[in-house]
Amino acid sequence: MIMFGAVVIGVGIAGQVRIRDLLAPEPGSPAEKLAVRGFISRRSLDTQQGVGPISAEEAVSREDIHVAIICTENVSHEDTARTFLQAGKHVCVEYPITLNYKAAVELWDLAQRKGLILHEEHIELLTEDYKQLKREVEGKTLQEGTLHFTGGALKPGFGFPAFSGIARLTWLVDLFGELSVTAATMEEDAENSYSKMTAKLLTSDNRPLTWIEERGPGLPRSKNINFQFDKCTMTQIPPAPRGTVGLFMQDLIYFSAKLAGQVSPEELQREKTRILHCLELADRIQSLCQQ
Repeated sequence: MIMFGAVVIGVGIAGQVRIRDLLAPEPGSPAEKLAVRGFISRRSLDTQQGVGPISAEEAVSREDIHVAIICTENVSHEDTARTFLQAGKHVCVEYPITLNYKAAVELWDLAQRKGLILHEEHIELLTEDYKQLKREVEGKTLQEGTLHFTGGALKPGFGFPAFSGIARLTWLVDLFGELSVTAATMEEDAENSYSKMTAKLLTSDNRPLTWIEERGPGLPRSKNINFQFDKCTMTQIPPAPRGTVGLFMQDLIYFSAKLAGQVSPEELQREKTRILHCLELADRIQSLCQQ
C-alpha cells in the first residue's frame, strides 16, 4: 500500500484536529493512506498527540514527506503553498488559498506543471445544514436574495472580508451559479474593531443577490438568509442532524481520494473553476470597496 507522508503546518485548533484525524482516519477510507510525519509551528512546542515538531527546511527536503497540510493565518497561505509545491509536495490548504486572484492562478499553474494536487479546503460545503439548504434550493427559481453574516471582530492576518469570508461567497456560487459584482462598499470603525462589507451581485440571469459580511466585538456568529423564489421565500437555514463524520475528516477523505486518483478530471476542473471564480469575485469586491 502506497503511503503519503504528511506534515501539518500550524497547530492552532484546525491543526490539532488535522493531526487527530491523520492519526485516526475513517476506517476503509482513502485517508488511511496518509501518515503524519511531523508538524511545523512558529512556537517552540513539544510533541503534540505523539507527533514531533520538524523545521520547514526538513519537511521540504525529506523524501518521506509528500503532502503539506496548511492551517495557518490566511496571510501566509500563499507563500507556504508555493514553497511546498516548488519542492514537489501535494498541498491541502484552508480557504482562502491566497488573498488575491492572480496569485491563486499562478499556484494552480505551478501545481499542474508539477503534476501535483492543490486542494483548497471548503468545509462550509460539507455541513449537514448546508447540504439540506442546497437540497431545498434545488429546482427553485431565484428572484432575489440576501446572505448576511455576522461574527466577532476580525483578527489581523486574515485579509480583506471578501477573502476571509469567502466561505459565504462560495455558498452563493455553489447555490446559484456564476455571479458578477455590480457594486461593493465597506464601512469601518477601526477604533471599535467594527466592519461591514456589502457586495451587490448578479446571477447569470440577472437576479440580484446581496452579500453582507458584518463583524465586531459581541456580534453573534450567525448566517441570516432571505432567498425569494418564484413560489416561496426561505428565511432560515434548515436545521439538520449532525453528521457522523467530522467536517475536517470529510475534507481529508476527499483530499486523499484526489491523491489516490479517485476523483475524475471533470470534477477537479469544476472545483478549480468554482474556487478561482470566487477568488476573482473577492478581488473585484475588494477593489470596489477600496476605490
